[in-house]
Amino acid sequence: MKINLANIKKAIKHLNKNECVAIPTETVYGLSGNAYSNKACEKIFRLKKRPRDNPLIVHYYNNIQLRKDCNFDNRFLDLYKKFCPGPITFILNLHKNSKISKIATNKRNSLAIRFPKHPVTRALLKKLKFPLAAPSANLSSKVSAVRSIDVKEDFGNKIKYILEGGKSKIGLESTIIDLRKEPKILRVGGLEISNIEKVLNQKVKIKNNPLKITAPGQYKLHYSPGIPLKMNVKKAKDNEAYILFKRIKKAKPNYYFLSKKGSLKEAAKNLYTTLRKIKKSKFKSIVVGKIPNKGLGITINDRLLRASKF
Repeated sequence: MKINLANIKKAIKHLNKNECVAIPTETVYGLSGNAYSNKACEKIFRLKKRPRDNPLIVHYYNNIQLRKDCNFDNRFLDLYKKFCPGPITFILNLHKNSKISKIATNKRNSLAIRFPKHPVTRALLKKLKFPLAAPSANLSSKVSAVRSIDVKEDFGNKIKYILEGGKSKIGLESTIIDLRKEPKILRVGGLEISNIEKVLNQKVKIKNNPLKITAPGQYKLHYSPGIPLKMNVKKAKDNEAYILFKRIKKAKPNYYFLSKKGSLKEAAKNLYTTLRKIKKSKFKSIVVGKIPNKGLGITINDRLLRASKF
């Protein structure tokens, strides 16, 4: 993608004034602000209507910048070399002298950090003098935004600027791994866990439904279109929106397909767009056919399960 430097400059101008700017990433769009600024982080929480115990992910250009704020070891470096920039978020211990806003961390001594791959946001991060706190650019508990128009629908003119970057390539949030002690997955996401296990040369436990919230994306109700949703349904009524994994020949007007030929990668990319489209079509409920529970299908099922807690 060609980088529009004029747009990057506009974003920097707003961010330097502690305003919020929507940014594109390969996972979903983020609602960003200066991670060192209490004022900017406060605005993110207020705009999203986000619960205060749900910490923010902070985005860096590279691990050299990260050294100012966090401690990390060889496990981090191995995963960083293999997957970064990319759809993986790390939970690390903060330095005592870190400038990261305590609002972003909810006064914790740990931080969720990521290195986004989208070329537009990488160009932005490279020019900034601070990292960006950036949760997904949607209202809290609702469907994430994968296009700039999705951000506009949720926030209207409440956000100062939306940095255009096209549709997100992955379409699902990052995988979150806690590296403070024994590695564990706190949120399944756009990077398959099996790939992480190969690099670490060990099995990694999944702890994404905790009693206490320790990382983004752990609420039981999340990624919701705001209408009832039921999973693993074999047949739908005509007044229900029916989401199917792959296209079938005998389709009805209320059928929505995530993939043409059964690609989990394509299904992941289309999930949130499909949920938003159904909501606009005024259906009162959604039913979903069985999604293969492997690879990115594990993440798709996780998001649908959380959406079903309506």
